[in-house]
Amino acid sequence: MANIESQKFIALDISGKNYLSWVLDVKLHLCAKKLRHTIEEDNASSNEERATALIFLRHHIDDGLKYEYLTVENPLELWQNLNDRFEHLKAVVLPKALNDWSQLRFQDFKTVSEYNFTLFKIVS
Repeated sequence: MANIESQKFIALDISGKNYLSWVLDVKLHLCAKKLRHTIEEDNASSNEERATALIFLRHHIDDGLKYEYLTVENPLELWQNLNDRFEHLKAVVLPKALNDWSQLRFQDFKTVSEYNFTLFKIVS
C-alpha cells in the first residue's frame, strides 16, 4: 500500500461542484504524464497507458462515483460518462459568474484581500 500515490488535487465531488476545475487539473496532469491522448477520441493508446490513465482518473473521483462507474474499463469511456453527467454545469456556472462579476463593488469589502479573494473566486 505504500506505493499508492497521494492525490495531486481535490477529487471530483459526487455533486460535480468542482467539475470545471477538476477537468483542468486532470488534463494538465495527464499531459505531464504523457497520457492525455487516452481521453481523446480515436486514440491508439496501449493497454498499459489506458490502465495507468484509468487508475489516475479513478483515484481522483469521489468514492460514490467510483462505485457508480465500477464496470468502466476504458479511461475515454469514463471521461465521456463524467462529461455527459456534469457538462451542463457550464450553462449554470457561467451566468452566475457573470452576474457576480457585474455586482462586484470594491466598496462592499473591508479589506483589499477580501476583495481579491472574491474577485479570483469569480474569475476561476
